Amino acid sequence: MANMKNAKKKIKVIAKETERNNNYAASMKTACKNVEKAINEKNKEAANDKLKVAVKKIDKAKSAGVITSNKAARNKSRLTKKVNAMD
Repeated sequence: MANMKNAKKKIKVIAKETERNNNYAASMKTACKNVEKAINEKNKEAANDKLKVAVKKIDKAKSAGVITSNKAARNKSRLTKKVNAMD
């Protein structure tokens, strides 16, 4: 446990940052899973709508520094390919 006052404050700040990052990551993953569900149900309209939401969530996570730009681009590309491949 930290003994100095500034070290105790730093622990609080890191805890808030971690919580914020976890929220971005969790909402991003949920949005991606929703797109996958719509694809499995073969509902193209719902998949397109959910893809837009997922792309926004991925971009938010990237801008917050939770994920790297390459991972964001890879996730968006994979989801878009899957949605576009639907009949």
